[in-house]
Amino acid sequence: MTDLRVGIGSLKLKNPVMTASGTAGYGAELAEFFDPSLLGALVMKGISLEPWQGNPPPRITETPCGMINSIGLQNVGLEMFLREKLPFARQWDVPVIANILGTSADEYVRLAAELDGAGVEGIELNVSCPNIKKGGISFGRDMAVFARLVGAVRKTVKSAALIVKLTPDAPVAEFARAAEESGADAVSLINSIPAMAIDVNTRRPLVKNVIGGLSGPAVKPIAVRMVYQASRAVRVPVIGMGGITEGRDAVEFMLAGAHAVAVGTAIFSDPMAPLKILDGIRAYMENHGIKRVSAITGSVRT
Repeated sequence: MTDLRVGIGSLKLKNPVMTASGTAGYGAELAEFFDPSLLGALVMKGISLEPWQGNPPPRITETPCGMINSIGLQNVGLEMFLREKLPFARQWDVPVIANILGTSADEYVRLAAELDGAGVEGIELNVSCPNIKKGGISFGRDMAVFARLVGAVRKTVKSAALIVKLTPDAPVAEFARAAEESGADAVSLINSIPAMAIDVNTRRPLVKNVIGGLSGPAVKPIAVRMVYQASRAVRVPVIGMGGITEGRDAVEFMLAGAHAVAVGTAIFSDPMAPLKILDGIRAYMENHGIKRVSAITGSVRT
């Protein structure tokens, strides 16, 4: 029997596969295809204090081996999340991780306090979204601002695991270390990479916001490299993501140093992808005589 259990701070996951924030809504969308309880964790779409409308359309386009999105973190806001979305997600036997975002440090702190009090198992601090003009990635590029923000949220969060989602647009090893020193229980990476695509006939950008975030298999080698660098800079667990479409992709991230993985873009083309990836990890372990999934983490031979 293979042991797929993973610990991420206070989080106890039955397996290392979770959803990536913003790619599976609040859980109901995936539940149409399979039981979310089969996952290691369910990561919610990003939540702000007040509802956000997001960016104007068009705000998503396919690219070779990936896609560019400029959703702009559209979400229902904290009140509706607590009233409707979180109770609905609670029906499944799976840890719920809330992804939070704001335009000021105070907004992040208030969100963290409310959600920690509501009993979510994890809080993922989104300081890496490239698709909004204020907040998001701006907190993840300035080291002093970043460290203060993580420290302030850490003081607020008492029971949930605090995960900091790093931007690929900054030195990941340095920021991972700063997150750990400021109290993070784990770091997750990577978020989408700022990118642009143009319709050569109309000569207009394919997303209204001009620049969006590139995700999918096209970014996987970059993401693996960054996970490798981050995992060697910190002792806290690393959650890896970026272009994972099959089990061997997930294993590659774990070999590079990830303790768990998040599946995102692959869900759009195949909602069953997370379970197929989990099966692929299990098959790899059986084929290589690996009893505990934790034995894979960081075992790349360099």
